[in-house]
Amino acid sequence: MTSLDAIAGTAERGTLYGIGVGPGDVRYLTLRAAGLVRSVDVVAFFAKRGRLGNARRIVAPLMDAARQELRLEYPVTDEIPADHPDYQNQIAAFYAEASSSLSALLEDGRSVGLLAEGDPFFYGSFMHMWRRLAEVFPVEVVPGVTGMSGCWTRANLPITWGNDTLSVLPGTLAEGQLVDRLRNTDAAVIMKLGRNLAKVRRAVEAAGLLSRAVYVERGTMPGERILPLAECGEPAGAYFAMVLVAGQGRQL
Repeated sequence: MTSLDAIAGTAERGTLYGIGVGPGDVRYLTLRAAGLVRSVDVVAFFAKRGRLGNARRIVAPLMDAARQELRLEYPVTDEIPADHPDYQNQIAAFYAEASSSLSALLEDGRSVGLLAEGDPFFYGSFMHMWRRLAEVFPVEVVPGVTGMSGCWTRANLPITWGNDTLSVLPGTLAEGQLVDRLRNTDAAVIMKLGRNLAKVRRAVEAAGLLSRAVYVERGTMPGERILPLAECGEPAGAYFAMVLVAGQGRQL
């Protein structure tokens, strides 16, 4: 039988890998992602202060005790609004320091796998490292199953039919913007809920879509929760949560 390493390939020296680890269940990693997690010299990951880090939790079954790890701990996450100057200054300094730490490992010839929840190029912190390092070091981006794909699958909700258009919207948009965009699309995924959940629910209702909207929290992960948005009365949502509005296009 062909081994996983033979199929997935192994890591090259001095190379940075942006490894998409999927929506939450380790079984949804690609073969390439799983092979790299097991073969890179250093596994790096972002994490909130005091937390293991969701990407690191996902790959735990693939890790061994001897693997070197680099924890990149955010100085701030949702304590301050993302558009506040203090947040932007702290995060910019953090990304600069993180890229320096990765550079040192790469210059030493180490292969580094930087874990990314979902897909590395979809609302991910990996992109900030890619922007700083891709012109200096070899970088390979390993695509992953997005969180939204995992959520609509777990909700048993086909998201688009026929010629439906799909809009992916951040819940941080102003309420009026959300209403306008929801009225002009066939299907929608609304991410970055958190403290924006009540605003998002109002916008979905104003757009006439509340009866079709589904709230999914921690899709594919332990503690998964799926229910109609109309029945979700809390003012804030979990960090790993989104609202789905499926299209109703051509169904043969």
